[in-house]
Amino acid sequence: MKKVSWKVLYFVVLLLIVPKQAAAMHIMEGFLPLEWAIFWWAVTLPFLIMGYRSIRAKVKENPETKMLLGLSGAFAFVLSALKIPSVTGSSSHPTGVGLGTILFGPLAMTVVGSIVLLFQSLLLAHGGLTTLGANAFSMAVCGPFIAYFVFKGATIVGWSFSLAVFLSAAFGNLGTYVVTSVQLALAFPSEVGGFIASFTKFAGIFALTQIPLAISEGLLTVVVMNFLKKYNLSELKLLRVLSKEAR
Repeated sequence: MKKVSWKVLYFVVLLLIVPKQAAAMHIMEGFLPLEWAIFWWAVTLPFLIMGYRSIRAKVKENPETKMLLGLSGAFAFVLSALKIPSVTGSSSHPTGVGLGTILFGPLAMTVVGSIVLLFQSLLLAHGGLTTLGANAFSMAVCGPFIAYFVFKGATIVGWSFSLAVFLSAAFGNLGTYVVTSVQLALAFPSEVGGFIASFTKFAGIFALTQIPLAISEGLLTVVVMNFLKKYNLSELKLLRVLSKEAR
């Protein structure tokens, strides 16, 4: 990959400040009951296995795209480490999974996103090891799959490449928080109203900060993708990101 990809990464890092402390959306260490922590690990593991196979196949087919894969991981790490205080005393943040999903597909991003979450839990106290399965399922499994189908759907109906990228990143972000709200509601149903009442409470709290963040993440992803489209067109063609008309 050309050196310009590192310029893009440098540009992203300059825009964002990685926090030294985190009290973020990622479900914190020890917060989930043991049975739910085990359940989400069990659900996530098959996706990690398939994701590893997907990455291995893509890199073997196109070794020159390794740097783009690294860029996707760095992009997700930086964005998802940025936190904005929420009304609950926790915080919200971008996820950064849209870029890698568009480039390499949702299965590959499952592994990349999980590695990002692992490093954040170890280096930034952002999330946790026992809750890594749950956090990976929401941000590294569901988020990328939502982003992927939104991107493909927007492309099929003939919307512009930039709009498809924007919607993919934004809805991948929002989808992550919807799934997290489901996870928390399942683990902690309300005494009055059960799962529905609990889900409504969690989703409503997250929405206050997450909708503006999703829009911002969508716009930033468009900027980065347009840089790659301009200077790394050959790699995007190898990954079959662009339609024939866009090439």
